[in-house]
Amino acid sequence: MPPAARRNPAHMTRTTSFCMTLLATLALAMQAAAALPGSGCGKSLSSGNYTLSHAGVTRHYRLFVPTGYRADTASPLVVAFHGWGGNENEFLGNASVRAASNRHGYIVVAPRGLGAGAPDRSYNSWTFSGSSTGLDGDGLNPAVSGDTDAICDARSTPDYRYPSCKDPARTVASNTCSWTQCRADDVAFTRALVTRIGRSLCVDTSRVFATGGSNGGMFVWELGQNTRSSSLFRAIAPVIGLPHRGYLAPPGRARPLPVLLITGTQDTTVPPGPWENPGFTTTSNGSDRFFYTGATAITRVWSKANGCGLGTAVPFEDGVAATDCRTYCSGFSGWPRVLDCRASMGHDYGLPWSWNLVLEFFNRS
Repeated sequence: MPPAARRNPAHMTRTTSFCMTLLATLALAMQAAAALPGSGCGKSLSSGNYTLSHAGVTRHYRLFVPTGYRADTASPLVVAFHGWGGNENEFLGNASVRAASNRHGYIVVAPRGLGAGAPDRSYNSWTFSGSSTGLDGDGLNPAVSGDTDAICDARSTPDYRYPSCKDPARTVASNTCSWTQCRADDVAFTRALVTRIGRSLCVDTSRVFATGGSNGGMFVWELGQNTRSSSLFRAIAPVIGLPHRGYLAPPGRARPLPVLLITGTQDTTVPPGPWENPGFTTTSNGSDRFFYTGATAITRVWSKANGCGLGTAVPFEDGVAATDCRTYCSGFSGWPRVLDCRASMGHDYGLPWSWNLVLEFFNRS
């Protein structure tokens, strides 16, 4: 959609880096021993651009295969979802993303959302709870002055509705706040894509992860909350993306689903809101006024679902100077299951540091 960095003494930075490297090595060794090789083991595929026909629509994706890939050894897989108007090159076109993925041994698949083709011819997008209907998840709240059951303030927000959402035969959009495609079921497509990659390469089916930025990050929450897709992933990592107001569902499965949330404290498009303010929902960037849940609200719900207490979030040192990370899951050994990391940045991915942080989190999940 249209805290200051901490400076650690040099010796602390070196010690932290050494410890993180050691822990990563141990974690990878443990995970390798518990790998669940998929049906694609014995097969190889080159990095490049591919298509997948799903539900009558040709879908596009870019694949990255690390140089250390072996057809007889199961590798972890990350599915990366671009932001509104992006494409399959948004992540994999970045050299730091490819370098970190290569270093950590991750296969990465970056699909393209729908919108730029007929009938919409608009911004490529991913559809998640509320984004196509335009309705929020808590309905009309008469206790809040001016509240409606919409995900935006239509008086100050342009009409972004896609033709596929305005089709009278389907009547998906309930108001002019709808802003993502209505041509296909993105959750079903994601399931099909993961299956395709798992049959084409030697994937560790116990180590499949999802991340995404902005609209893609919002969709990642949907994948974690939806019972049709939550079982696919070992952990998720939304970047500058939060659910629309009221969509505070926990993970769509009984067993824990770790999540790393990365947001920008200067972000006026999808701001995280203040620390320890679970009631924060409003955002405005001047030309649009959409409503999202705050970072504290959703991480509290997921922390409770992951078996964590709900006192006050405590600092967690992730080894990245740019971030202020906090967690309600401090009672567990190793990295917490739910981690809320905020950086002094706007609506930006911070890929030179954030992608490595995402993979570090996945390594420890």
